[in-house]
Order: sequence, then C-alpha cells, then structure tokens
Amino acid sequence: MRIAVLHNAVCDGSAPDEADVLVQAAAVTDALGELGHEAVAVPCDLNLSAVRDRLTTLRPDRVFNLVESLDGRGALIHLAPFLLEAMGMPYTGARAEAMLATSNKIMAKSRLRAAGLNTPDWVGPYPETGNEGVGACLAASAPGTWIVKSVWEHASIGLDADGLLRDRRPDELWPEMARRAAHLGGSCFAEAFVEGREFNLSVLAGPDGPVALPPAEIVFEDYGPERPRIVDYRAKWDVDSFEYAHTPRRFEFPETDQLLLKQLTETAQAAWRCFGLAGCARVDFRVDEGGRPWILEVNANPCLSPDAGFAAALERARISFAAAVDRILMDAARLKDPAA
Repeated sequence: MRIAVLHNAVCDGSAPDEADVLVQAAAVTDALGELGHEAVAVPCDLNLSAVRDRLTTLRPDRVFNLVESLDGRGALIHLAPFLLEAMGMPYTGARAEAMLATSNKIMAKSRLRAAGLNTPDWVGPYPETGNEGVGACLAASAPGTWIVKSVWEHASIGLDADGLLRDRRPDELWPEMARRAAHLGGSCFAEAFVEGREFNLSVLAGPDGPVALPPAEIVFEDYGPERPRIVDYRAKWDVDSFEYAHTPRRFEFPETDQLLLKQLTETAQAAWRCFGLAGCARVDFRVDEGGRPWILEVNANPCLSPDAGFAAALERARISFAAAVDRILMDAARLKDPAA
C-alpha cells in the first residue's frame, strides 16, 4: 500500500518537543518499508488547502497521522483528522472528536469523571469559558497542593517546579493562573497534586481490542525533599539536565505491586473505551500514598520515537516496532470498515 506519513511541519527554530516528530516520522517510514509499503512523508501546516491538494494528488491507501500540533500549537491537533474525515480518507489513530476531547485536558477530565474514572480535582480554566465545568470538580475549600498546567499543550510544555503551589486555597489560584497563562499556551488550570508514584501505560490496538502494554513507572532518583517529583519539561527534553538523567522508567516490580498493576491496566483500557480511541494511546497516572490510581492525561497520539516510552513498552512486551505499526494500520482498516 501507499501510505502518507502526515506530520506537523517543523522549522529550523522549532523546540525539541516539536522537532521530535521528524524522528517519529523517520521511524514509522522505516517500519512501513520493512512491512513492504511505500511511505511518503507529508508535512502539515495551517495551509490545509495545500495539504488537501497534496494528499489528493498522492492518493494514498492510508494516512499515518503523526500530527501533534500546527503552527506550534497543540490546541490545533484535531484539525488534521477533521480534514482527513472531510476528505473521506482513511487514517490511523483516534478520530477527530476523540483527539479534540483528549487534547483539552479539562474536557478530558470531565469525561473521565462522568465515566466513573478517577482524575484529580481541578480549578479553572483561566480564562474562564463558561462551558468547560469551571471548578466543577472542586472537592474542598481547604488549602492544598496544586500544579498549574496548560489546558491544551502536551509534552510537559511550561511545566516546571515553579508550577507547584503549596498550601493554597482554591480562590488563591486564579491570580497565579492569570500570571502563568501566557507561558502555558494562553489557557491553563490548576490540578490537585497527587503525592506519590507516577506511571504510564501504553495501549495498542489488537485484533480482539485494545491491549495494555507492560506498565512503566517513572523513578525519581536522588530527588531531595526540595525537588518536586514531577516529570517536567526538562525531564523529557533537556538531555543535559539533572531531571532528564534522574527520571528513568522501570518495568520490574515486586509481587506486592501486582494488584496495583492490574488495576492500572484495566483503568487504561477503560480510558481507551471512554474516548473510543484507536491505533495507540498512552495513559498517565499518579498513584497516591494509599495506592489509589488517578488519571492525569490520556494521550491519543503518543510519541513513537525509538527512545520514548511507547517504544520501550513495546520492547518489554516483545513486540517489534514494525509489528506495532502494522497493528495501527490494521486498526485504521477496521475503522474504515467495521467488518474488516
């Protein structure tokens, strides 16, 4: 088959989290070639008419959607799948509505709560929109610890130790959100911080439904009491930082963790079903000191770089990257024809 590998256009000055999509596109292109397909890279920017014309000329059998942002804005991630649906062109991964719902973290948290899935309380968004459940899940007015996050941007953009606010009442969070909003893509919210452990579970489509890959825990090595145990931007992208070098992932767990791992696995699959995801996904968790998991985010378009968590989970599960790409392609065929 001819496969168009659609990815967000990258310029010379792009930040590391944006430029990484080129690494993903190269890895997917190599895997498609290994599977016997013809792969053609198609950069996507805000000139959607030009992208439509390029795809119309190319006439691919499938589009492998890797678009994570447009014009550097994660808030526009859903435009690519909406374009593909308008063209009637089969593509991999989550449908446009699911991409929109998971990318807006407050929309995602509201849906998770409605489905009975645990996600931390929140305040926001700032600026207020009037239709996103402003403060709807605020459980108490007592002071607590909060973390300020972007509503739309992923890859831990704008997230650092200064984003952690301790001993703050909910009504004290609004000035802080107003101060930080511009640095967080223009819209942010405050989430109740869960002290404890951090996990992520990668989920891959299979012939019998979604399969959760082996759970990974992020280990915070040599983090003293003064350093918040969060996976911030430096931990993901600054290879020379302390945070990057001291947050390895691990897949080995004691027997006492087996019940927790089972719960994480089942919850990740439930999150997949909650949003009607496809292809692949990643669900990020915090586990509190009482052993209760809380969903932080559902990433419907996870990073597929060879050094990222999804590839590590595949290796742990003894699934080759090419085999995973093939499963993602086959899931696109199922979505085109439910009987496939």
